[in-house]
Amino acid sequence: MHRHTAHPLTLVILGLALGVCSVILGAAPSNRQTDVLPTSQGELRLMPIYHGSVMLEFAGKVIHIDPWSQGDYTGLPPADLIVVTHTHRDHLDMAMIDTLKKPDTIIVGTPATIQTANCAPACGQVETVADSETKTVMGIEIEGVPMYNLVQGSRPGMPYHHKGVGSGYVLHFGDTSVYFAGDTECVPEIKALEDIDVAFVPMNPPRTMSTTEAAACVKAFRPTIVYAYHYRGSDTQAFAAALKDTPGVEVRLRKLEGES
Repeated sequence: MHRHTAHPLTLVILGLALGVCSVILGAAPSNRQTDVLPTSQGELRLMPIYHGSVMLEFAGKVIHIDPWSQGDYTGLPPADLIVVTHTHRDHLDMAMIDTLKKPDTIIVGTPATIQTANCAPACGQVETVADSETKTVMGIEIEGVPMYNLVQGSRPGMPYHHKGVGSGYVLHFGDTSVYFAGDTECVPEIKALEDIDVAFVPMNPPRTMSTTEAAACVKAFRPTIVYAYHYRGSDTQAFAAALKDTPGVEVRLRKLEGES
């Protein structure tokens, strides 16, 4: 019986093909994960992306919060609404904004943010929402919450984030409220928040809070669900542990900083 021997080139090609398949099959899954929350006006889809960047989908609209080009935006839809908390480049990334925006996209930020971005008319339609101000944009009520440093700064009298440089925002989707704190310490205006369903709280000292400070802040305003975000270099497990016995608060941790 004659035995057919494969040509060496065929074996090489087959080996490469199998290698490619094994890489694909064994590739690490994306860290992106979508959570679906019910609201009085339909589902809210929420995807933490990277650092301070989050995408939401609601009532046919796509909302990007602080989009930053270091995140993985492969295959994600463009924005109907982009919300920028402040002027630092890991939050105000004009290249990423240009990538995500459409002709009718609206950019929301504080007056200082919009001015820094030179965002009218350069980046299309804009709407300013200052801290402590509330406006309805694209049918979504957006409430500004002051974000600033109380203690931390480059030197006395020079905080990393001074009051007015930016704003955290509460977005209302029907009866569901989602709060993005931006870069801030636990200021009195945050402690005074009420009826927050979902909160994104930063823990990236010295420019924001430590995990201990962030947990204490969450205990003050008691969101139903809290996500650790903007946490580079911080131990988010310590944040979760500090809140494990806090009634009515669910901690959700996501891999946002490039962990495998």
